[in-house]
This record gives sequence, C-alpha cells and structure tokens, in this order.
Amino acid sequence: MNSHSTDATASITNTSTPAPITLFDTTLRDGEQSPGIALDAAAKVEIARLLSEMGVSVVEAGFPITSRGDFAAVEAVARAIGRRTTVCALSRARREDIETAAAAIAQAEKRRIHCFIGTSPLHRRNKLGLTRDQVVEQAVSAIRMARNITDDVEFSPEDATRTESAFLTRVITAAIDAGATTINLPDTVGCAMPGWFGTFVRETMENVRQKIAHPEAVRWSVHCHNDLGLATANSIAAIQEGVDQVECTVNGIGERAGNAALEEVVMAMTIQPEQFPRIHTVDTGRLGACSQRVSALTGYAIAATKPVVGRNAFAHESGIHQDGVLKCADTYEIMRPEQVGWHGERIVLGKHSGRHAFHDRMRALGYEINTQESRFRAAFQRFKQLAERSGVVDDTAIHTMMRTL
Repeated sequence: MNSHSTDATASITNTSTPAPITLFDTTLRDGEQSPGIALDAAAKVEIARLLSEMGVSVVEAGFPITSRGDFAAVEAVARAIGRRTTVCALSRARREDIETAAAAIAQAEKRRIHCFIGTSPLHRRNKLGLTRDQVVEQAVSAIRMARNITDDVEFSPEDATRTESAFLTRVITAAIDAGATTINLPDTVGCAMPGWFGTFVRETMENVRQKIAHPEAVRWSVHCHNDLGLATANSIAAIQEGVDQVECTVNGIGERAGNAALEEVVMAMTIQPEQFPRIHTVDTGRLGACSQRVSALTGYAIAATKPVVGRNAFAHESGIHQDGVLKCADTYEIMRPEQVGWHGERIVLGKHSGRHAFHDRMRALGYEINTQESRFRAAFQRFKQLAERSGVVDDTAIHTMMRTL
C-alpha cells in the first residue's frame, strides 16, 4: 500500500490512467437539501471558490426553479467562477425548469444543465403518473431543449438502481440520441450494495454502448446516497468499473443520511492509486480547511469520528497505538495529517495512554525528566488517576499537576 506522500499530485500518479476522474461536487445543491441548511449567495460563492481552487471539476450550484433566492445564488456562482470549473444547474425534465436553469448559469464561462426524471416503477406510477413512453418522451424533449442552450447536458434517470434494466437502457439510449453528453446513474435511496452496484454500473454501460453510434463520446457518472452507509463504497466500486465522473458533497451532507463524501472518495484514490483506473486532480491539502468552512457555513457539525476530516481522524489515545505512532507513524496511520491539511493534536492523553506518550508530552512541555526517575513514576501515577476522572488530560492539567508534585 502506497500510504504517504506530502505531494498530493505525486501520491496519485498512475501512468496507465487515460484521464483524471471528474469530481462533481453537489454540496451547494444536494448538500443544501439537508434539513435546516439555507445558504445565501455569498456563502455559495465562497464554497464554490474553495472547491474550484481545490481542483473540483464541476460545481452543481443549485436548483434555480425552487426559489428566487436559489436562482440568485446560482447566478452569483456563475459570475464568480472562472473557466477552470464548470457551473451546473439542476432541472426537472420540464421547459420552465430548463429555461430558469439556463438563465441562472448564463454568465458562467463553462456551464452545464443537469436534467432528471424518475424512471423506476415506483416513481413512474406513484410520483409522476406517467407511462414508460411518456417518461422517455419527456426526457427526450427536455434534453433537446437543454442542448439548444449548451453543449454540456447531463441526464439522470432518477432511482436508476430500482429501474428495470431494459427500460433503463431504453431511456438512457434515447437521452443520448437527444443530445445528453453525461449520463448519471443515481442510487437515489442508497439501497445498493457495492458488489451489486459495480456490476449494475458495468452492465448498464455495456447495454447502452451496444445501442449507440459513438459510445466514446458519452461520459458516465454515479450519484450515491448514504442511507446504508455505503455511498463512498458504491462510488468507489463505480470508479473501479470505469465511470468518468463521481458526484459527492463535502462532509457527505445531503438528503436524509447524505451523499458520498468528497474527502473520502478523494483520499481512497490517493492512498491506494493502484486500485483505480483513473487519478484525481484535487489538492488534498485543502480538504481539511474546506470541510471546516462548509461546516461553519451550514451549521452542520463534523462528527469526531468522521473519516479524513473528523477531530479524531488522526488522534490516538490507546497506549499501544501511541507507542507505535511515536516510533513509526505507518504503524497506525495510512495517511499523513498534513496530506489533508489537518493540524490537530495526534496524541491524546487519556486513561488508555501509556508511559511513552506521557513522557513524550512531558518533554514537549519542557519537563526534562527520565522515565526511571521516581518523580516521573509519581507523575505518571497522578496522570492516570486524573485521566480516570476527567477522560482527557490537557497540557494545562499537566502543568498544574507537575507544580504540585
């Protein structure tokens, strides 16, 4: 396993990779759909700039038809983001949605319209009240309209993982013939298992490619929800099957249990590049700062145990782990904190900590004391008693303790 490189680009080098994966971030659209989040234009512009500077390829800025405020915010992002990043707006397969989305992103240097319509039996019957033929007709009409506005049109058959294979192939083929350039396969309710999802993605791509004239001209994408905690695993399975794009959010926020987390997908590709047919172009050193800023602007706290960006992601309290990390970080860390811009304390002193970690912290605080001295033994015993009562012993507590010995 190739675990460590302080240079994010060097850590993902893979000479066999034909092109980088497209990272499509939907924090500003699906992420904002998390209950209680309402980002104004200034907040959306700030996050979009952070994502663009980090190397994200596409930013889905919002769903303009939903409100005047969201329209204005998408429009502000479109004005603010330069040519490096594509600005995308979501729309249902309806004329008014497409016209509104087009107006919102009109000032973007690179723009995309993302159309969707439900395709599963549940969505057709219970939400839309449409037949298969009507779904195809509506999708085709919408894509043709969007394609007259921009040459970058994405199509999502909503609830794709619960759609009959034959009908999914039919509606996607029709969408491509109508002008869709990216086909996104959403696991809308997060019900897929990674092994099954990888097979589903591969077979869907194969089925469609057999029916279209120029399969090489179509980009494939996935959008995975986290209802069973498998969004990142499913996204990785799809990348390994050869998709061109993966849709994520910062901190994994989004509808219900959220989406695939950008930082998790990126670091999985960084840590084990040999497992993937493509590289990514994200500056991983910016992940931590972006995560913190999104948390602050959305009001959604980051769980301490959140992979990659959580407070405990690089923290060690167990004496065995602390001893190993202090001797050689590779023993218990598969990535370096600085790779993701993490600057917290790695060694946390608590009741599980051992003599090595305690002595190391004592020296860092200026106490030149040998582990064989009776004063150290007394200090360690006092530390253990304090840790049993308070859980974590900070530097202030250690200074206080040493003054009383």
